[in-house]
Amino acid sequence: MMLFLGTLVLGLLHGTVAQHDLDLYSFVTLPEVRALKFEIKHIDRERQAPGYWFVAPYGQIDPEKSTHRYQQYQIGPYIYDNDGKLVWAGSPLYENRNIFDFKANWNIDDQPHLSFILQHDDRVKGSGMIMNNKYEVEHEVGVVNDLQAFNMHEFNIMDGGKTVLACTYRTQTISFEDFGRPNEETWAQTGGFVELDVNSADVLYEWDSRGQIPAHESVKLNPWSSTSDAPGSDYVHINAVDKNDAGDYIISMRFTNTIYGISGQDGSIMWRLGGSESDFDQDFTFHKQHDVKFISSNETMHVISLMNNGADEGQADERISAALYATLDMTTMEARVIKRIERPDGGLTRLRGNVQQLPNQNTFVGWSQQGYHSEHAPNGDLLMWAKFASDRFSSYRSYKFDWIGRPIDPPDVVSSVYGTNREDVLTIIHVSWNGATDIAGWNFYARSYEDGDKVFIGYTAKTDFETMYLADGYMDWVSVEAVDKDGNALGESETHRTDMPENWKSVGFQGSAVPTPDDPSLLYLPENSTNSNIIDDGTSASRIKSQDQIYADTKEVAKSVYKVYALLRGIEWFAVAAFFGCLVLGVVLGVKRFLRRRRQVSSYKNVPTEEGLEDAESLPVEEIPLRRNSDG
Repeated sequence: MMLFLGTLVLGLLHGTVAQHDLDLYSFVTLPEVRALKFEIKHIDRERQAPGYWFVAPYGQIDPEKSTHRYQQYQIGPYIYDNDGKLVWAGSPLYENRNIFDFKANWNIDDQPHLSFILQHDDRVKGSGMIMNNKYEVEHEVGVVNDLQAFNMHEFNIMDGGKTVLACTYRTQTISFEDFGRPNEETWAQTGGFVELDVNSADVLYEWDSRGQIPAHESVKLNPWSSTSDAPGSDYVHINAVDKNDAGDYIISMRFTNTIYGISGQDGSIMWRLGGSESDFDQDFTFHKQHDVKFISSNETMHVISLMNNGADEGQADERISAALYATLDMTTMEARVIKRIERPDGGLTRLRGNVQQLPNQNTFVGWSQQGYHSEHAPNGDLLMWAKFASDRFSSYRSYKFDWIGRPIDPPDVVSSVYGTNREDVLTIIHVSWNGATDIAGWNFYARSYEDGDKVFIGYTAKTDFETMYLADGYMDWVSVEAVDKDGNALGESETHRTDMPENWKSVGFQGSAVPTPDDPSLLYLPENSTNSNIIDDGTSASRIKSQDQIYADTKEVAKSVYKVYALLRGIEWFAVAAFFGCLVLGVVLGVKRFLRRRRQVSSYKNVPTEEGLEDAESLPVEEIPLRRNSDG
């Protein structure tokens, strides 16, 4: 009855309390992080490539003025697994600064690395960042020439990790001579790229559109356009650059609807694909494109991929956006589409986006708005799609890569003790390890005192970013160990002291004397227990074995507890803070009593959960103002 009434009340609260942040995760172990949730549809799991999602949500492209006030961390670099479960939240590292082109790299010394662009703000010019798989910064590639900021579009690390490609924007004058106005110039934003030395940030190669791409190729300028003062029109808008083994470059200029081949020897334009001056016989069109990349390249044939946006904020040139693969025959100068993958929802990606060919030849496409991305088989079949549950955020690009995360920081643990009387006292332990991969489960330990011998008190499988575990009694000092699928230890937390209520009566405790810590060896060591369900396999991680009958009897009750707990995490806590103590503890202790009657002995309880509880008063919600911005 208590469980039913609790669920009913929570359901009513869920429908009446303001729910403006239910699209964000919250965690007991990382209270400062509010990670975005995903809506996901899997069509064919068997054909999906293994790997993790790399996204960098942001609320607005223009950098906000820096502030020292506390903000919950929402925007920044994130890694999720293929089911949208959080693996790593990097948002606290840079105080909600925008991050772009966030991805994994396996082409640096054959070791996994991360790379991304840390956007400029009112204090610094921004930079390209490279991290190892311990989440330590190895290289920060800054702006060393006259550029005003590190551009947000591209941070393309070349094989070997010695050099990197980035886009550039400059405010310069260009001539209107090709409009028949030889004596007139106007200010404009020219577009180009640089190849930088990763270690020194020295410019090894630089190219700019000034003097190379005349004004008439731009869709933003016309023969009747008036001249303007600085900064002028963004007349070409570069948004991607790549390089082949021959040392030549390929770039995307969005506002000329053209992809250019640039000589690595003298900087000349070798060929144009698309736009008003195409050198190819094409069987396809594209407009306002993004993210051109070489798939393969030799002297006679290039295979490229690109995002055909087909539209911008002002107009639509095509009916639907699509990922394209095309061959460029340099002998016959014929360009042919070999694969077209249309946006699954039939819409237009008017801004941003990217196309990634995966190792198994699947295609992963970032459609950008609301973090929308999809995976497709080699024949184009849709295998899955996902998007942020929130419509307040986008991700400039989205990627999928294999990843091995080995954070140097230990797992995060929060432990608390609750109870209504001495016989029902239990310890609630939350654990997570931000950025760690390959965790199959958690071993839980307790000590009688801080430096005492640790006693194994239970194990539970890892099913989400954060795991909650319930242990009998008052475990004063606890630690948690992460293990892989073979039982090998990956890392262990520090030993934490369990928090207890400041006032036991306020949480419903009815005993005459407040609880004191238990000796875990009396409750959990097999040789000191009469529990026939405890087995010792000869290791420090002896498991407590649940009988099939006990599992069957308690399965539905545990499932109901989980549902109630899941509802709690999404509700504004100022409305349920008082209710929490009597309801959740009553439900948990009700399950505890039920299990105690079944077993008639001391044992552990385990209710896995997606995430933890939060204190709304100490965790204010960051409001992300959105406004219309030009494409980055």
